[in-house]
Amino acid sequence: MQQQSGQHPEPQIEQPTTTAAFGGSRPVASGVGPVLGTFEGVRKIAVLRGGGLGDLLFAMPAIDALAAAYPEAKITLLGTPAHRALFDGRPGNVAAVEVLPFAEGVREGTTGDAHRDAAEVDGFFDRLAGTFDLAVQVHGGGRYSNPFLLRLKAPHTVGTRTPDAEPLDRTLPYIYSQHEVFRFLEVAGLAGASPQTLEPRIEVTAQEREDARRWLPNDRELLVIHPGATDPRRRWPASSFADVARRAVEDGRRVVVVGDGSDVEAAGEIVRLADHDDVRSVAGELSLSELVGVLNAATVMVGNDSGPRHLAQAVGTPTVGIYWVGNVINAGAIGRMLHRIRMSWVTNCQVCGRDVTQVGWTAERCEHDDSLVAAIQPEDVYADVNELMATSLLLHGR
Repeated sequence: MQQQSGQHPEPQIEQPTTTAAFGGSRPVASGVGPVLGTFEGVRKIAVLRGGGLGDLLFAMPAIDALAAAYPEAKITLLGTPAHRALFDGRPGNVAAVEVLPFAEGVREGTTGDAHRDAAEVDGFFDRLAGTFDLAVQVHGGGRYSNPFLLRLKAPHTVGTRTPDAEPLDRTLPYIYSQHEVFRFLEVAGLAGASPQTLEPRIEVTAQEREDARRWLPNDRELLVIHPGATDPRRRWPASSFADVARRAVEDGRRVVVVGDGSDVEAAGEIVRLADHDDVRSVAGELSLSELVGVLNAATVMVGNDSGPRHLAQAVGTPTVGIYWVGNVINAGAIGRMLHRIRMSWVTNCQVCGRDVTQVGWTAERCEHDDSLVAAIQPEDVYADVNELMATSLLLHGR
């Protein structure tokens, strides 16, 4: 995207011109970027990835790559309580989840007691420092996460790095405008891991399938809607979701609106505006396991750029994503057989006119939270839903 006059230029990221950024190693293969040699004696791997569910799911292909490169190693995710809940009892390459303590730039939040927070961080490292052979940072630019990772005292470290961040053994320049899946696969390549998958996948358990049957009748095509997003500017209006829901029930489909407690109001508004018995909300009612089951049971899911949309993709459900153009670069679904993207090309705040394309770790945004995706038309989204309904039934017999 073009730099507009009057805006601060993006920082110049130092590109590696020698093998120094690779810890002196030279590429031995090609994946997403160079794939270096593997490290010797790796039996325990720590992967640092806090944030939301979508943030975690973007890292799953990198975890798959690490598992293939180090088949004897146990992979421990350093993540959040939600990440632990997602992987509890689930088959896959994540053997364990260690919940991160509250720490600036790593896991936001606080217990309300600064001394307790500091003590919990120290206790985390007292327990885990020296227990990993390889520590992998796929959390961000490294200003906070790299010093945190280094406290694990792993013999080998890899990750991303902005110019002001502490270096690891092998580093990749953190440049904001890159798809997160490919960014993390590049990081895995620093540890000698070649891509095995390009899209996140999780295995749905029998219990989750049973949970979905308890919540949903399996008598017709099911459209699941999620109206939430962490950034309010990424939220499509409830009236637009309701328009899609009305079209779906008029065509004989059921509609279920999902979300957490913060989505209850928007979900209720969608149900009210759709005004049909076959549109219901379960926002704020489902556990994470039940949400996985419901998303897996859906014929198609429609949502903003949010964790539930990424989760629906990971369980194999076709999705229609509502995206601002800048977020497509970092987080859009890659394939088009099962996924569609409806994109807003807005580049300036609708209130103050400020350029909204200047994003990343140095960006300062305006204070307005007006939707950047409101102009996307419901009839276009529903056209995608119709196409994907047919594809889903063909591929999965749904």
